[in-house]
Amino acid sequence: MEIAIEDERMRRWRLVLGSEAEPETGTTLSAADKSVDAALAALYDAEPGETGTRRSAGLGSSAPRVARWLGDIRGYFPSTVVQVMQRDAVERLGITRLLMEPELLGAVEPDVHLVTTLLALNEVMPEETKQTAREVVGRVVAELEQRLAERTRAAVTGALDRAGRTGRPRHSDIDWDRTIRANLKHFSPSLGTIVPDRLVGYARRNHSVQRDIVLAIDQSGSMAESVVYASLFGAVLGSMRALRTSLVVFDTAVVDLTDQLDDPVDVLFGTQLGGGTDINRALAYCEGLIARPAETVLVLISDLYEGGVREELLRRARSLVESGVQVIALLALADSGAPSYDGDNAAALTDLGIPTFACTPDLFPDLMAAAIRHEDITAWAAVNLAE
Repeated sequence: MEIAIEDERMRRWRLVLGSEAEPETGTTLSAADKSVDAALAALYDAEPGETGTRRSAGLGSSAPRVARWLGDIRGYFPSTVVQVMQRDAVERLGITRLLMEPELLGAVEPDVHLVTTLLALNEVMPEETKQTAREVVGRVVAELEQRLAERTRAAVTGALDRAGRTGRPRHSDIDWDRTIRANLKHFSPSLGTIVPDRLVGYARRNHSVQRDIVLAIDQSGSMAESVVYASLFGAVLGSMRALRTSLVVFDTAVVDLTDQLDDPVDVLFGTQLGGGTDINRALAYCEGLIARPAETVLVLISDLYEGGVREELLRRARSLVESGVQVIALLALADSGAPSYDGDNAAALTDLGIPTFACTPDLFPDLMAAAIRHEDITAWAAVNLAE
């Protein structure tokens, strides 16, 4: 048993280090492993003239070869490993140009990072490739929706129900199930019934908007993953009748994509990743969307590197808070955590009473539910984001 474990360990080291490590590991690869090794070598083997056993970039730039390689690695490795290798090929080998070819896009394993690459290429992508790119992005969006949408709707609906509950409902608004459960201790044996101490019900709100949500998304390059997730959540929140959701993206200009919220793929292709940042201008636009400050949650998703007038940004942020708007600043809405961000601006917003932190997509539904319930978001973050 120990010999078998040692052999497997050497086999793995041989695949990691490449063919030059074969004498040291004493491992001869099987036919199947040689195919796996060839796929790794195509991406990681040493360039001509380099020495040592460390693998480094070496995949060619031929589109047919890359397409075959993409098909091979999907057969050899699980999808999570495939996504890492694809990312390495794009970032380290400069094959971004090849992603503009429809036949190559059909071979890739879709993931969030691929989506951000395609969005960045949107303006230079040939027309014959754009439909394939939309299909790839659509597949990723569908997978993310399956993972996150139902949880978001459930969390937000529960928060709205709780926020709308009243202790003095009209007879037609009494929630009898909750009323009975809340008054079980008041059962009267002599009367054979419950004598309710309090009634639980809901305000009439079936056709009314309970909360206004404004998502302001920074399109700078470091926020690419956050743009994808924020756009998806915007579409989910926009589908809920009890919310009035606005989605605004910005760099040095501001674009309102609210009218496209019924299709998150349209929203994503309406963004333009990269460019400068003018947060003050974005907040000024958002300020014009707010009609009910006390019932509005404004989520600013930005690394806070301000290219506009910092003093005006902070003045406007203070004005929003003082008007009653619940403002939250997310340094990232991503699985990968917070990128580099402006610590001075983050501290200044925190001093204004604006909770400022990074949030993962899995926690975002609970964050929105807490905001809708007017909870202390700083306290929520301290509990839910503690390591």
